[in-house]
Order: sequence, then structure tokens, then C-alpha cells
Amino acid sequence: MQDLERLTATEVLRRIQDGSVEPMEWMEACLDRISGREAERRAFASFDEDAASRAASRARPGPLAGMPIGVKDVLDTHDLPSQYGSPIWQGWQPRADSAAVAAARAAGAVVVGKTVTTEFATRTPGPTTNPANPAYTPGGSSSGTAAGVADFFFPVGFGTQTAGSIIRPAAYCGVVGYKPSFGTINRAGMKLMSDSLDTVGVMARSVADCALFTAAITGLELGDPDAKPDRAPRIGICRSAAWNQASSETQALLLDAAVTLSRHGAIVSDFDLPAHFTELETAHPIIMNHESARAIGWELNNHRNRISAALLEKLDFGLAQPASARRAAYDTFARTQAAFSEAMGELDILVTPAAQAEAPRGIEWTGDPVFNYAWTSLHVPCVTVPAGTGPGGLPLGIQIVGRRGADRPVLAFARWVQAALG
Repeated sequence: MQDLERLTATEVLRRIQDGSVEPMEWMEACLDRISGREAERRAFASFDEDAASRAASRARPGPLAGMPIGVKDVLDTHDLPSQYGSPIWQGWQPRADSAAVAAARAAGAVVVGKTVTTEFATRTPGPTTNPANPAYTPGGSSSGTAAGVADFFFPVGFGTQTAGSIIRPAAYCGVVGYKPSFGTINRAGMKLMSDSLDTVGVMARSVADCALFTAAITGLELGDPDAKPDRAPRIGICRSAAWNQASSETQALLLDAAVTLSRHGAIVSDFDLPAHFTELETAHPIIMNHESARAIGWELNNHRNRISAALLEKLDFGLAQPASARRAAYDTFARTQAAFSEAMGELDILVTPAAQAEAPRGIEWTGDPVFNYAWTSLHVPCVTVPAGTGPGGLPLGIQIVGRRGADRPVLAFARWVQAALG
């Protein structure tokens, strides 16, 4: 039998349903993989092999049927510490699961461990390395989840995104990242930083796994992205205002993708966001950093010396913003969110870079979200799919974006794009 840890969740669940695989075998395969790789990967902030095995033996029946999952360490768990990537919270043990984790367990999923996050999912990285090459970052802030999925530690994991913390690490690690429409997955029990931006999402090794998992924990009908759509999509190739910051390989990737998608039947055209959408470049950091500073007011007031200098700089910037600047930023959010659907016109999806380039060398920096923050600000669904490798042999990704609430067609067309790109 093919190694279970390498199969998609959708495939293993089919085998569980037909009786050829037991859920416990799935967990054991993942634990064996972790045992041989975690010392180099360092994907977990908290991991207890025996506890994971016991939990798998008593997993609830349900649509996820014992599925091993990773949980980013900003989502509370009642049985594993929640430390939020900060020494302030070292060893903290919540009494309850976050809403997202509770929903996953109720559907039959089993938590393998808590995955590494940057400091408060914002700044200083943890020790996780990229499975494609440990000399490179896996991206962040959902570092451990991206690396864990890519290295076959678990088929599906939770991430969160405030700027680019799902899409970018998924691209760097060569997996699928899905940031749903804002508010799709309940945030109760999350270490919230930006109320206007923080979004719980999913990483997996297939678009179908992202849809299956999200549907199971939300009750939404997200369809079967493995089913071929009844038509090819109408695609806008969106370079965005940050195009000059994309590497040559990323620029070539997007332009080659346009030709390939057209060849496969898509109606492809160039697309530019209206000029006033560039105001998000100023609005996003004002809102993100001001809300984050307010959200961790207790930590700032009582443990300022245990917050990194890099994060303090951002928080102090947020607190220094006058009311007029904040009002202007919120107004920009409201105007662009209201205008986005109409701006897309007859297009089904946009295709745009997922990141500037391959993952940066070293693990001290998790990359720039310049190709992500606008879509997070607009509250729209985004999916990144693997799209080959760059000159250094590391993965590259393509990002698919759609209208808010149109998650089902966005997932379906993301699968179409992935298949067309090969």
C-alpha cells in the first residue's frame, strides 16, 4: 500500500469508507514520518506523540474520520499549550478549544500538535525550516503548518492570515493555501490581533482537501473541486501595483500561466485594479498595527520587555496614528470592499502572484506580503496552488482570487487552474 502519510486526505477518507484503511493506521503513518523528520523541520510548538496516538484511538466518527491535523499556535486547544509564539505565554494551558478546533474535533479530526507561529502571528519567526531546503524559510506567520503539510506530517492544518500568512508560506512550501472569505471560519478562541483582518484558513496538499475540511467545520456546501467545472473560467491576469517588486521568475511564471490557461480554454485578459485601490498600501498597515497594539494591550502594559524590538516598532507605529489617519484607513477599506465585485466585471477569478519569489534564504525573515495584503483587506477568498519551481529549486505558487462569498466557485476554478498548469 502506498504510504498513507503521502496521500491526500480525500483519498485516505475514501479508503476508510471502503474499509481498506483504519483511521489509526493513518495517524501511525504520520507519527512515523514526524519521528524521522521533526528534528530538522521543527514544525511543532507543542507535540506529544503518545497523546496524539491516544486521541486517534478515540476519535469521534464523522466526515473527517480520524484525520490528523496541525493547529497553528494562535488557536487555543484544551489539551496542548497555546503560546502564541511569545515567551510571555510560555506554558499557558487554556481550558477550552477554540471554535475552529472544536468544530474539527466534532467532525472527527485529531490534533497531532500545535504548529509554530511567528510572534503573535506578526513578527519574529520561530525555528521552522523549509522542507524543500532547510536553509530557507517556510514563510510565515503560519510557518509550522505550511512545513508540516509539505513534509507529510499531517494532510491538513489550520493557518491564519492578517496580511499574507497563509498564501505566502503555502507558496514557499509548495502546498495549497486557502484563505476563505473573511469570517467563514469562526475566530472565537483565537489570539486575535486585528479584528478587521484576521482570517482563519487552511493548508493542504490538494484544493479538494481544503474544501472538504472547511465544509466539515463550517457546514458550508463547497462542492467537489476535483469535479471538472462545466466551463473554463474567465480569468483576469492581475499584476497589481507591486509588479515591479516581483522577481524575474515570478513575472515569467505569471505571463507563462496566462498563455497556458488560454490554451486550455480559459478566456484570459489583463486586469488592473482601479487606481484608488492603491490606497490599501497605506491603509492596511495603519489598521493592522493599530488594532494589534490594542489587542495585546495587556502584554504591552505588563511585559513590554518581552516583546521583540521588531514587533514593538510596528505596534508603536500603530498607536501613533491619529484618529484622522485611522478614519481614512477604515474608509479606504469600506470603499474598496464595496467596489471590488463590480470592478471584476464579467471575470470569474483573478490570477496573480502568491509571493515575490522563491522563499528567502535563512529563517530570520519570512518574506514580504506585498502580493497578499490587498486581498486580505478586501475580505475575498484566495487560493494558492503550486506552479513549479524557481531557479533555486524551491517551489513557486500562483494565487487565485475571487469575490467575497464566492468560495465555492473560487475553489473549483483554483483546481481547474492547477490542473491546467500541470
